[in-house]
Amino acid sequence: MPAMPSARTSGKKSVVLGVTGASGAILARRMLQMLESDARVGKIHLVISGSGLKVLREELEINISRSAEIPALLAGGRTRKTVYLLDSDVGASIASGSYRGDGMVVIPCSTGCLAQIANGISSTLIERAADVCLKEGRKLILAIRDTPFSRVHLENMLRAQAAGADIFPIIPTFYHHPQSIDDVVTQFNCRVLAHLGLEQAKQFRWMGESQSRRG
Repeated sequence: MPAMPSARTSGKKSVVLGVTGASGAILARRMLQMLESDARVGKIHLVISGSGLKVLREELEINISRSAEIPALLAGGRTRKTVYLLDSDVGASIASGSYRGDGMVVIPCSTGCLAQIANGISSTLIERAADVCLKEGRKLILAIRDTPFSRVHLENMLRAQAAGADIFPIIPTFYHHPQSIDDVVTQFNCRVLAHLGLEQAKQFRWMGESQSRRG
């Protein structure tokens, strides 16, 4: 029998990065950069929804002409670990629970994508990969981007959380005294990665008054 496909490379983590059509493309860019530079990560599966591609063009001014160029364009430089998958490719490896992965981050996650995941509707690869994480007991982090939340949104968050997802609304912190937008974006992503088991040295940690420090 042929061996089961494995997502792991020399014991390193394999992460799925989903990007949907909510505002916040800068967070997806920084997340990809941080995953690429993390020595503990061996492979990144990048999936961007159709509306997500539109947001990349609008917010990051990325001119996408060929799919093969997307990882480098999003990261702002050459990528070594990232495999780009079309959101329509529901037959991709990450759509199966037999393909071993370590977790998934959807950032930004639209409330439409949240609704699909919370109700077990898998019509795209992002939704199916998220469903796989839930059914296999793997880490799934949904960085919700919207405001205000309606009752429907809140109920979908509760439903997704009850199924095993981490609900991680894009809410910035300021106790680390950010000096730039990049400081805000980086610290938020540090918190997300910590929940994925990839704590970052640059994360600000509150240690009490006059004792807080960076890692």
